[in-house]
Amino acid sequence: MIIRGIQKVTLLDYPGKVACTLFTGGCNFRCPFCQNSELVLCPKAVDEIPMSDIFAYLNKRKGLLDGVCITGGEPLLEGDIEAFMREVRSLGYLIKLDTNGYLPDKLEHLISCKLLDYVAMDIKSCRENYALVAGLPGLDISRIEKSIELLKKSDIPHEFRTTVVHELHTAEDMRKIGLWLAGEERYYIQKFADSGEILCPGLSAPTDEELASFLEAVKPYIPSVSLRGV
Repeated sequence: MIIRGIQKVTLLDYPGKVACTLFTGGCNFRCPFCQNSELVLCPKAVDEIPMSDIFAYLNKRKGLLDGVCITGGEPLLEGDIEAFMREVRSLGYLIKLDTNGYLPDKLEHLISCKLLDYVAMDIKSCRENYALVAGLPGLDISRIEKSIELLKKSDIPHEFRTTVVHELHTAEDMRKIGLWLAGEERYYIQKFADSGEILCPGLSAPTDEELASFLEAVKPYIPSVSLRGV
């Protein structure tokens, strides 16, 4: 397991918990609006944090932190993520995973091992536009569908979320996502913000009017839908 970044304390990444966030490098998607472009494109350019430092910090913060968030990049690309999670769990921490859902078999395995306490899965767009928004020509949408169904059927607290971009999303796209995820309790529409390090410069955030239309498009299917980042 290679960790390329750490946020030592967060009150936002793990709902209702005080946590730290660990960043892995590398991703199987190339979303044009990705905020972690260096981690995705050139992970080896980002210094690796020694595992001894990670666990020294986690041991020091026992009783102060509730959980550990593992994000990326795409964490499920890490071959030894299970062993890492088991060691984190042995320290008494809850584990939250952020994933794009493109490795459903690995997600299913971690669910079966009871190593996940919360999962946040990104939904890039509706089925028809998924490959475009994920930046992956030839994307196999059945992998995304399998991960969605795994989470829906599990008893693990989870959320689905979509980062919306003016140039990439429409109200009709959002309506189709709402229909796809109908009945879910936690779905968030996240407003894109340009960090200055995105994969494809020139993208912009939706207007307030667009965000309102996105919410209205989803509400018939997921009444609890809410906005983040506004």
